[in-house]
Amino acid sequence: MITMKQWLELTNYRITEGERYLWDCYGKDTCMLSSWNGIHGRGGYSTDIVFDTKTQTVYEVAAHDFTNDRAYRMINPMYAKAHTKEAATRGVDMNIAWDGVDYTDLDVEEDFVEKTTAIVNGQDYDTRVMIQLDLDSELEMAIYRNAHQLDITVNDYIERALKALIEKHQKDIPTLTKQTWTVDVQQDANGDAVIQFPDDALKAAGWKEGDTIDWKSNGDGSYTLTKV
Repeated sequence: MITMKQWLELTNYRITEGERYLWDCYGKDTCMLSSWNGIHGRGGYSTDIVFDTKTQTVYEVAAHDFTNDRAYRMINPMYAKAHTKEAATRGVDMNIAWDGVDYTDLDVEEDFVEKTTAIVNGQDYDTRVMIQLDLDSELEMAIYRNAHQLDITVNDYIERALKALIEKHQKDIPTLTKQTWTVDVQQDANGDAVIQFPDDALKAAGWKEGDTIDWKSNGDGSYTLTKV
């Protein structure tokens, strides 16, 4: 995870906003700082950091490219599960950055630093996402040897290998079709509203009679149903 010092350097030490972080997943001594150039739309950017005011532990960083409608984020892996759990409890889609734009989560510090540096300085950048690979020494030597034989860089060789692997697995994955059901709201003997789900819908959801279902409003007239 990047440090507070690294993030401040990315912003050129320009802080425009600061407030207490209101979620509980990172603890009680948590603050969020932002650096925004004041522009929404083309030419605009902002970057945020969530950190502990006592230990300086960085929990989360984000960079928002308003010119290209892109948003990048890194969440400290030690606290990612807690963040996901609280988002679900609050009924918040943690993937949404702003209307029509989802976060791209990054795992490699260098990736976040490069993208944020370019966004802040209005430069082009590589939108591909870096991934961290842990290779044993024997496999690593084989990769270097094969890349040398093909006269390409190690990164290019790994990228080719990953693309080939993804294409192979995509062929093995069956095409999923979205299923929909229409059900009527009925009244039981007590006058309460009830919904009877078709058997195939229950099977598709993995539900059975006696399960407890949690209903959450999405705020747009639709609901998300989750088995408790």
